[in-house]
Amino acid sequence: MLDPKLYREDPEKVRSGLRRRGSHFDLDELLRLDKEKRALALELDTLKSERNTASEAIGKIKRTGGDASVEIEKTRVVGDQIKEKQDTFTAIEEKWRQLALICPNLPHASVPEGRNSADNKVVTSWGTPRAEGVPDHMEIGKRLRLFDFERGAKISGSGFPIYTGWGARLERALLNFFLDTHVNRFGFTEISPPQLVNRASMTGTGQLPKFAEDMYRCGDDDLFLVPTAEVPVTNMHAGEILDSASLPISYCAYTACFRREAGAWGADTRGFLRLHQFNKVEMVKFSAPETSYSVLEELRSHAEELLRMLELPYRVLELCAGDMGFGASKCYDLEVWAPAEKKWLEVSSCSNFEDFQARRADIRTKSDGKTRFVHTLNGSGLATPRVLVAFLETHWTEKGTVRIPAALRPFMDGREEIVAT
Repeated sequence: MLDPKLYREDPEKVRSGLRRRGSHFDLDELLRLDKEKRALALELDTLKSERNTASEAIGKIKRTGGDASVEIEKTRVVGDQIKEKQDTFTAIEEKWRQLALICPNLPHASVPEGRNSADNKVVTSWGTPRAEGVPDHMEIGKRLRLFDFERGAKISGSGFPIYTGWGARLERALLNFFLDTHVNRFGFTEISPPQLVNRASMTGTGQLPKFAEDMYRCGDDDLFLVPTAEVPVTNMHAGEILDSASLPISYCAYTACFRREAGAWGADTRGFLRLHQFNKVEMVKFSAPETSYSVLEELRSHAEELLRMLELPYRVLELCAGDMGFGASKCYDLEVWAPAEKKWLEVSSCSNFEDFQARRADIRTKSDGKTRFVHTLNGSGLATPRVLVAFLETHWTEKGTVRIPAALRPFMDGREEIVAT
């Protein structure tokens, strides 16, 4: 959520940021509702002051034995006016809030101009992508009996794979490798959060109300399956004031992630490229505002190091203003090369939200007697499905096995390769 002071005092700055994003958000309507809401609040304060004055007069008159009927009638009339104005104010405030909640964040000044993914900027790359000529991940999985999409579809529908045998072991090994590296090497605190969250939590991190159609909802309880661990972990501190000396706070968490992908028409859904349920380790950081962009670079470096340890060639994209997610002020995507797919696959998105989420979830910090909103950041560290695609295709050997990089072997019983069983 944007700072209301920003669009009240400098609406042209907000319009410029929205134009950079290619957003058609109705700022004029938000400004109109905000002005109406504040005018009503002022009227309510005036009426309440009148009622208080009349009440004091009634008390004085009664203490002297006089007739307070005129003042009593005045308080009744003013009370009716207050109720009417309060009902109007509540309705206007809710309209303002619902509109403010779907206004996207503004891009940081350093974010490149551009309309879509074609305008994203490659800022670095690592490794030499393997040449084509290897089986794709579906064929490798079939040969080595690593997963079963058909039975997964029978149980739940498409987009819900079953991992089998060494495929299940590889999936678990990757998750444990990610978590242990974050904790032991990067100094994160591991969190194991709930995987069902309430509406307030989904609103706090920006999934609601804008992306409701992409979420899985348990109707009777009005709870949502988490689309990412970002939601429960960020909302751990909702409504809190964090000690400034503790910042930055770094958490990592594994959850299964559930996404309906309702808006993914035309997207490549073959195999592991797009799933309704998948596994991911998430990095979440809470930062002081003045250091959040250096924290973003640190967050990105953690995701990069995981890919280097897995020996997967990758590149880092700085997203242009028109391609960033709803809540981000600045975002990097990390993509790995999948030789059989012949394309780069996103495996991590590292974002600085500045105070956009903190305003929604009311997460603050206090220093020098001054309270202000923290900056929140998060990034995948990492999501397993597309890592698995690149892993199988990159480390496929001529003898029909998958080589296991040294960093992952302790999590795979010391094995150096996955062989057919």
